[in-house]
Amino acid sequence: MRETELYPPLKSYLEEQGYTVKSEVTYCDIVAMRGDEPPLIVEMKTSLSLELLMQGVERLALSDTVYVAFPAGKGKGWLKRAKVATKLCRRLGLGLISVRMGDPARVLVHTDPGPYQPRKSKPRLNALLKEFAARDGDPNTGGQTRQRIVTAYRQEALLVAAALANGPNRPAVLAKSLNIPRAASILQQNYYGWFYRVERGVYALTDHGRTAISDR
Repeated sequence: MRETELYPPLKSYLEEQGYTVKSEVTYCDIVAMRGDEPPLIVEMKTSLSLELLMQGVERLALSDTVYVAFPAGKGKGWLKRAKVATKLCRRLGLGLISVRMGDPARVLVHTDPGPYQPRKSKPRLNALLKEFAARDGDPNTGGQTRQRIVTAYRQEALLVAAALANGPNRPAVLAKSLNIPRAASILQQNYYGWFYRVERGVYALTDHGRTAISDR
């Protein structure tokens, strides 16, 4: 589709809000005026892109009321992307609009422009700090995508597996000798499939666990 196809539904939507709307005014795709209010500016693209966001940020030099608009997609993937884009636009101080083409077309305002103060998540922050402190060294490479991320939990599970390579053992013994308080939980949950219970309170290493040790 072409950007020009987005203009009629956006123009109609803004006119319903009481704006006078004109297009292509000094490099702005859409400029709308209502009374003595500052101009409302909309930048359009056929997809949500970095270029569209950059244009929107540039227009903030002209007005605090700037939206970026793009065609609405379909499916869960698009909804997830739109949700992330909404958060990003809030941080940038931009409004975000999607247009679902059809007869009639529908305009959806995901967020309005304005100052944004992100709320900090204390539980997520605590989880970040806990993982950072618990991780031994720096076993990963920043930006890796096709390799398994080595977490502090995995590091501890590998230590437990290495200890069991010498023979079956009890969780309490492993917890004390390895200084891993959650050794029992690691064995019982068996997240990686490395362990099996020989008898009550005694665990041993699977072949999969031995392979994990050799590959680390």
